[in-house]
Amino acid sequence: MEILCGRFTLFATYQYLISDFDIQEMFEEAYYEESYNIAPTHNIVSVINDGTKNRMGYLKWGLIPSWAKDEKMASKMINARSETVDEKPSFKKSFYQKRCIIPMDSFYEWKREGKMKTPMRIKLKDDSLFGVAGLWDSWKAPSGEVIHTCTILTTQPNELMAEIHDRMPVILPKEHQKEWLNPSNQDKEQLKSLLVPFPATQMLAYEVSNKVNSPRNNSAELIQRVI
Repeated sequence: MEILCGRFTLFATYQYLISDFDIQEMFEEAYYEESYNIAPTHNIVSVINDGTKNRMGYLKWGLIPSWAKDEKMASKMINARSETVDEKPSFKKSFYQKRCIIPMDSFYEWKREGKMKTPMRIKLKDDSLFGVAGLWDSWKAPSGEVIHTCTILTTQPNELMAEIHDRMPVILPKEHQKEWLNPSNQDKEQLKSLLVPFPATQMLAYEVSNKVNSPRNNSAELIQRVI
């Protein structure tokens, strides 16, 4: 099956983001852009902790490990399987040292039915923001430019997602976000215990327009339920 998670939304207000993720250091509000169709290679809002405070910035979606010779692998590194994330050379160092959270208010997935692929929007029932577990790294290009990139962690699907896809992003409950971001936490078993399916009872999925298929389309129309 194709990779997940490959498209999501973030249209919450700047102030809501700051409050909800307890941000103490952030970029200026003028740089914040809401989006209804965030895709790989885009710069995405991300949260890290520097040991004392939560910081919000942009990371390019598609991880390039610091040791990579070029950036070609980024397109294949938009997701990391939580089951093996501590073993894979591309992710292992970041798993222990460079963890992040990617804020979302929903994500899209395509439900296969025969040859048909139906776009679905998946969100929390209460419409609240949620944080997805991620990893980040910094890569120095031959030009000398340093590029900061990230990947999204996936896990087994819950009952809701199993009807749509065989994977789902790791949504971290509020009470687990601080543990995940804490850079001094390198307890493999404890960290991996956080990478589990979010309760299906708190989530909702519905069909949306095929217009979401193209990242060029980006408007509130994309999140409307198809009736």
